[in-house]
Amino acid sequence: MTHSMKTVEDLRWFLSHTQGFRGGHVTDVQLSKRRLFDEESGREVRAGTVATVVVRYHVEGILRVAKLTMYGVSDLSIFEQDGSDRSLLDEIHVESSEGKLRFWFDPDGSLFVVCEEATLEEVSLPASDADMVGAVAQWVFQADAGEPPTVGWLLAQLDQAGVPCSWKAASRRVAGQRAMCWEGKLIAATETNAGPAPALRVETYGPIDGAGFGISLQVHEAAGRSSRRLLSLVSDRIMQHYPGTCLVEQTIFSNEDWVK
Repeated sequence: MTHSMKTVEDLRWFLSHTQGFRGGHVTDVQLSKRRLFDEESGREVRAGTVATVVVRYHVEGILRVAKLTMYGVSDLSIFEQDGSDRSLLDEIHVESSEGKLRFWFDPDGSLFVVCEEATLEEVSLPASDADMVGAVAQWVFQADAGEPPTVGWLLAQLDQAGVPCSWKAASRRVAGQRAMCWEGKLIAATETNAGPAPALRVETYGPIDGAGFGISLQVHEAAGRSSRRLLSLVSDRIMQHYPGTCLVEQTIFSNEDWVK
């Protein structure tokens, strides 16, 4: 899910949707200065400053990871005293004034940003943080719309890629109010001398937060590099065929970002 924000109405939607990130955690903050090549002068010129904040939070039992990208940053304050953890959020505050957006991530202004516009990209997960303990790697995809692919489609894609796999279905279950469409393990047909065949846990589920279907891929602690390569291959195939947003650890990618 992606939503651009420039107006007061956009900020009202943002606060309503995120509930002010109440009780969330800031997991990453990045600042970048963009430059463009000016053909007339033959030099690079400054094209604006961008700040990115990633927040992990819950709303009504749903785990969300949000990336808030703020463009045209004209003022920014980041302060974290040694020995203290300022990542926990109570509730952020926002304001629109004189064509600028202002974000206070805490009352003391330890993280404060003034910008021209902002974009919220977000992935909702069907699991809690506790459900992901023990995973070496996890990839979560949330489609913009539509129905999830079938197991047959996924197996055919892997055949075309030269990595044939078999499918071992798991017993059906319901995660809260969000029924799983199908879940189980992909097991590579290729033999390996280093241990068991590469395997990947796959879960597909229905819409969360009104968006399209979701897919979660997991590789656990006992798995090796071959299983992580299988995860990379499956995720690439999904991103090439379905528009949406994916989450890798704390980083959110759109389709355009993924193929760069």
